[in-house]
Amino acid sequence: MTQKRRHIFSMAFFAFFTMAVFPQEELTLSGAIGRAMENNYGLIISRAETEIAGINNNWGNAGRYPTIGFEASENNSYDLRDESFSSRFSAGVGLNWVLFDGFRVNMTKTKLGQMEMLSEGRLGVLIESTIEDVILAYYNVLLQQEQLKVLQTVMELSDDRYHYELDRKSLGGSVTYNVLQAQNVYLTDKANYLNQEMEVRNTVRNLNFLMGIEPTITWEFGDSFEADTSRYQLGDLLSKMKSSNQTLKNQYTNLMLQENASSISKSAYAPTFSVGAGIDLSESWTAQANQSTVNSSIAPYGNLRLSYDIYSAGVRKRSVEVARINEEVARVEIQEMEHALTNELFNLYDYYEVRIELLNVAIENMAAAELNLSISEEKYKTGVINSFNYRDVQLIYLNAAVRYLQSVYGLINSKTQLTRITGGFLGTSSQ
Repeated sequence: MTQKRRHIFSMAFFAFFTMAVFPQEELTLSGAIGRAMENNYGLIISRAETEIAGINNNWGNAGRYPTIGFEASENNSYDLRDESFSSRFSAGVGLNWVLFDGFRVNMTKTKLGQMEMLSEGRLGVLIESTIEDVILAYYNVLLQQEQLKVLQTVMELSDDRYHYELDRKSLGGSVTYNVLQAQNVYLTDKANYLNQEMEVRNTVRNLNFLMGIEPTITWEFGDSFEADTSRYQLGDLLSKMKSSNQTLKNQYTNLMLQENASSISKSAYAPTFSVGAGIDLSESWTAQANQSTVNSSIAPYGNLRLSYDIYSAGVRKRSVEVARINEEVARVEIQEMEHALTNELFNLYDYYEVRIELLNVAIENMAAAELNLSISEEKYKTGVINSFNYRDVQLIYLNAAVRYLQSVYGLINSKTQLTRITGGFLGTSSQ
């Protein structure tokens, strides 16, 4: 058995033994997205923030309900001049309730609801971003694995050539120079293969991080490395973007917040009407010269209060003006965002169309390179071409294969970005 065959047998046996003892779980793209939706660190934090916003969104925080308080105190003193001692205890329960403050309560409740909506919208943006990252990370693993296969093919061809030159030299048909040249090429290809193995492991760990999985976990990836070449209509994409883009929706929510802030600022011009009610209990005790006096009282009360700021040095006016400016700024930011997203959509659409054509070119180029490699291998062994020509053909095949794989990944990337910008991810995911 030759050294090459022993090496291949050892690798095959090790792979079979590893898979038998440590079977790998299959991971599909949908499974990876599901794990990320559940375990991604950023999503866990964002969901907690959204939950906090939901807890804060209630009428109590808005100020609709009254407040009830209890207070008790005891004061003791001793007079050195007449040697008298006194003690006073007081307690009270009071209710305060603002009945009218220019509808500020209703507007504050609306603001809390809008803040909860904005928090949910931010969570939606993060979900979209996470799905996009997982898709690209998943297919990047497949890309690196496919490139590893290409490098393995090139390495095996170089290994065949190296042993072919060794066999020829043993029969007197080759010289040491050719053997050393073939050996150097093989070692170079082997180093590239080993580096690519490390790149595969790195991309798997990156995917595991997005899914919140331990870096030591490995997978059997179930999806194939293929690109969808479906065509889109630019008008349909533009319509979906304006109606479903989550970042744009968040900007509209921010505008509603600014509009509500203007209303809250204007409510400062209205009077405030409140009611207070409660009961006070007091008891005092005085001791002097063997005499003591005790006084106690129970006093319920009910108060009405009407207040209005006649002059506030222009504070209310300036507050309203600032709120109005912020509202206009929010409107301009919406226009800017719509324009920026439209430009991005046009660019992504152009990239997508071009990458479809580049993929078609890469497929033809790959087929020609494979055929050329097959023919050149026979020509090299029959002496029609020399080792330099054969190596050039190998490099042509390697470059063609890499360009093909990059074209597939580039098209997947463009499709993923188009789906994100048009709000296509949130329709298939759960917050």
